Amino acid sequence: MEVLNKDEFLGRKHVMVQKLRSSVFVYPTDTIYGIGCNAEDEELVDNIRMLKKRFDMSFSIIAPSKDWIRENCVVNKKAEEWLDKLPGPYTLIMKLKNKDVIAENVNLEKDTVGVRMPDNWFSEIVSQMGVPVVTTSANVSGKDFMTSVDNLDPEIKKGVNYVIDDGAIKGSPSTLVFLDKKSISLKER
Repeated sequence: MEVLNKDEFLGRKHVMVQKLRSSVFVYPTDTIYGIGCNAEDEELVDNIRMLKKRFDMSFSIIAPSKDWIRENCVVNKKAEEWLDKLPGPYTLIMKLKNKDVIAENVNLEKDTVGVRMPDNWFSEIVSQMGVPVVTTSANVSGKDFMTSVDNLDPEIKKGVNYVIDDGAIKGSPSTLVFLDKKSISLKER
């Protein structure tokens, strides 16, 4: 496992963008630290499931762009209004138009996926990667979420290739916005 601070990461950005496409990594968001991987890679997604001990709940993704969301998710007028609020601390639960854009084990073969675009510099890295990235809290399920590299769970630390340290993040998990039903509902986590 290699730990890089933001400046070190950005200094090697072009190399790191390529490396992250085939790695499991911990990274900063606008809310808390996440653990992620290329959401198209079933084996990497399985690795995250094992690390988190989370086998029965879907993962959300960070979309590489709003265009990606429009191409692959059902976007009606209400959903478009929420897209206008991105980037931000929201996870939009949306119906997928194209189920093949993420590995089946990301959303456990459901017809919906949680979509994020954090208001954080790392969203630009995901855009440059050009693939959706799994986003889930960097903790074993049921344990405290990570707000700094100092409180990274040792079990998670053993299973990741990279940790991108952006200092302490004083946030809480994103708000869920359910856009997959006739009426919109919000759920704080």
